[in-house]
Amino acid sequence: MVHTQQYLENLQEQTERHLQKAVSKWQMLSPEQLSFRPASDAWSAAQCLEHLNIYGRHYLPAIEKAIHQGKANGKKPAQDFNTGWLGAYFTQLMQPQQGGVLKSKMKAPKNAVPAAQPDPQRMLAEFIDQQEKMLALLRDAATVHLNDLRVPISLSPWIRLKLGDTFGFVIAHTERHVLQAERSIRDYTSPNAGKEMPASAQVLQPLR
Repeated sequence: MVHTQQYLENLQEQTERHLQKAVSKWQMLSPEQLSFRPASDAWSAAQCLEHLNIYGRHYLPAIEKAIHQGKANGKKPAQDFNTGWLGAYFTQLMQPQQGGVLKSKMKAPKNAVPAAQPDPQRMLAEFIDQQEKMLALLRDAATVHLNDLRVPISLSPWIRLKLGDTFGFVIAHTERHVLQAERSIRDYTSPNAGKEMPASAQVLQPLR
């Protein structure tokens, strides 16, 4: 159990960091830097962004729909948010450990695998737009009941997470791949770039 307002503010802070990184740092990079793959089986920053954008295309409209439903039913927001067991599992699966350590390698579903060479500037622009939209939704979510509203996951319309858990899972997933993108960008300048798989360039392909 966590205080609803504090929970949303923490998620806003994470999302703001993702947005600021993209705007203040990644927009300054060349297409070559964003497209660099540390190894043949590792994703570039552009591929990480496309992967995140694919998820955003599902979850952002679904979250917005749930918020609209919450406003329509008129139920006041709860003071505390109680995470569900499935939402907690998904979020913990994606959430990096302290120091940015990523827990495990995962395989992405076919519909979420990025192209071999996505347009880096287009992917970055869409990512920035999506983070701005996420911030707006987080602010709007303060007016609805996070425990009662449900959002279908991308793999199945029959499996639904609490709205609060959906926010937590999606933002943990974003954090995971922002770290992966950063490592690919950093490895671009490595003297051994492209010669072997550096320890930092983990192949991370999430299930959800």
